[in-house]
Amino acid sequence: MTDGARHIPEATVSRLPVYLRSLAELLDEKVTTVSSERLAEMAGVNAAKVRKDLSYLGSYGTRGVGYEVEYLAFQMSRELGLTHDWPVAIVGAGNLGQALANYGGFTERGFPVACLIDADVDKVGSRIHGVQVHHPDDLPHLVEELGISIGIIATPAVAAQGVADQLVAAGIKSILNFAPTVITVPEGAFLRKVDLALELQVLSFYQEHRAPDPV
Repeated sequence: MTDGARHIPEATVSRLPVYLRSLAELLDEKVTTVSSERLAEMAGVNAAKVRKDLSYLGSYGTRGVGYEVEYLAFQMSRELGLTHDWPVAIVGAGNLGQALANYGGFTERGFPVACLIDADVDKVGSRIHGVQVHHPDDLPHLVEELGISIGIIATPAVAAQGVADQLVAAGIKSILNFAPTVITVPEGAFLRKVDLALELQVLSFYQEHRAPDPV
């Protein structure tokens, strides 16, 4: 993380990828400039929030013109560290881990899957979707050899905290947790959580309380 990035609020950082996705769509459409109102509409926020967020990047746009799409996308990519690859290790070679290893979108977006990690000796040494499976004991060596920057936890909940501890001990300080449990990491490490069951429960609430369809 750069010194400047430390001054950007976490809520703003979480919105930058949404803006970047919108900018990518505009670039595909050969759009050269975009207003804060249009970018807000695409990102699902209000225009004042867009202007405030972009001001942290030093982008203030031009009155009556807006923001230059290509340059703004470059600024965001640079701030998000997307101008080079960040190799990923997926811990857990079960159904979820295998599905993640097979997802081509990671590599396309600069997060190539460098290896799979699993304690199952029957899986160690095999290749799944072209990705080599290694034992957890090999993590420190793999981090150094493959330049692994990010760890993805795709294990059962009971194993997740131990895996997080192993990742941090091996030098991986950025972790994405798919396991349905709360884990902690020490200061200086960064943790993000994806809880699919929780998101489904939120959708269940809205489904339960939605207005009935008109007859």
